Amino acid sequence: MRRVIALAATAAALLSACTAARDTPADPASAAPGTLRVLASSELADMTPVLDRVREETGITVRPTYLGTLDAVDLLAKGGAEGHYDAVWLSSDDWLRLRPEAAKRVVSETPIMSSPVAVGVRTETVRALGWSPADVTWSQVEQSVRDGEIGYGMTDPARSNSGFATLVSVASALSGAQSALTDADVAKATPRLKEFFAGQKLTSGSSGWLAAAYRRRGNVEALLNYESVLKGIPGLTVIRPKDGVVTADYPLSSLAGTSATTREDVRRLTAALRSAPIQRLITERTHRRPVVASVPPAAGLDTARRRELPFPGSRSVADGLLDAYENELRRPSRTVYVLDTSGSMRGERIARLKTALTGLTGDFREREEVTLMPFGSGVKSVRTHVVEPADPERGLDGIRADTRALEADGDTAIYTSLEAAYGHLGSGGDTFTSIVLMTDGENTTGARPAEFDAFYRGLDGRQREIPVFPILFGDSDRAELTHIADLTGGRLFDARQGSLDGAFEEIRGYQ
Repeated sequence: MRRVIALAATAAALLSACTAARDTPADPASAAPGTLRVLASSELADMTPVLDRVREETGITVRPTYLGTLDAVDLLAKGGAEGHYDAVWLSSDDWLRLRPEAAKRVVSETPIMSSPVAVGVRTETVRALGWSPADVTWSQVEQSVRDGEIGYGMTDPARSNSGFATLVSVASALSGAQSALTDADVAKATPRLKEFFAGQKLTSGSSGWLAAAYRRRGNVEALLNYESVLKGIPGLTVIRPKDGVVTADYPLSSLAGTSATTREDVRRLTAALRSAPIQRLITERTHRRPVVASVPPAAGLDTARRRELPFPGSRSVADGLLDAYENELRRPSRTVYVLDTSGSMRGERIARLKTALTGLTGDFREREEVTLMPFGSGVKSVRTHVVEPADPERGLDGIRADTRALEADGDTAIYTSLEAAYGHLGSGGDTFTSIVLMTDGENTTGARPAEFDAFYRGLDGRQREIPVFPILFGDSDRAELTHIADLTGGRLFDARQGSLDGAFEEIRGYQ
């Protein structure tokens, strides 16, 4: 199966994921005067103090909806943002240039700040390697990864611009490309890229979760992300490779279909964000670099110049690079879907589950192992399918058939079923391994919460690295599911605020 951006998700699914992710809802009606509904890249959540200051000075209130950059561009391209948002604030407009149907929907793109892709390496590892941070190249990083000296984490390039910018940086440097990447460059770099991505131990749909997982596990020596994110993590030496990086410049843009009054508010917001006092606040609070020449970068931000590596010049090259990463370069995924099919799931709820799982099969990657573990009073069955590159439809058809066969009956044995999932996975192996828990109610039978806590603490170190991603659905208990996510290092996803389809899709960035 080939994963291509053009076929990533429907506009409806993206709207659902957007609803689940946002902090403040964007409704179809026009916002109140002086209020801007902004579709923003997810890492911009750290700009809240800055936006509060702007509101005090200008009277403009920003109501952000946070979404991965690539998903936001797809939403724009399919018209899903029309009537819901007044402006977009993405990490980069490079994707807009590759998607004319998205680019035509925005106007007045103005950079607000910048942050290059960088490598954050444990300071003790830098000393052990004998590196001079100012002189490190991507080739040196690759060599240390190949030698087993560095394992690292990065965000999912299919959903996060930081992940894709990192992928472009590595591919450009290792291919020796002197201009925008071509298909030939990607093919040339593929053997080295395979070796490089064999060292990736963490993947994530968000920079925040990636940083938390890095701190929790303690067995990853480096993170690849924006400089601004890495600067906020203690104990890392932040390196901008000498042979070049891709930089995010965070342009703020009005949507083309908005009124003149709304565009004027966006212009006023842009001007305020680019004023010297706010630029100083931005760089001091977020470690991003100012775009106003009169404002110096915050202390600790290296001012040495670096070559700016060009973004792919065509959508086909970008799609091809992403496809290669998803299906050939990265470690394969291994996931157990622990699915509540108790009696309370009868009717519409199990129908929604079947629809969501069937739709998700279009997103599974080659080499991926998927286990369906439906449960009621206990585990009902354990069915595993592998999406083999030679015949991906065989595995996908098996998942669809098992999904159609799901039936709702019995009580709700959440913790007993989770224990079975951990038993099935063992120590995880050389894969990105996780458990997805979908339940519409509270635990009513089998192991109790305290017993599961004791079970989890008794797992070996590798097994304790397997996170559980619970989905809040129906009448499930938020506190119960939050505890499971916190205990195992996962993250809670809320299908009650959006849709079950959107929750499953959003989790894909973490698998």
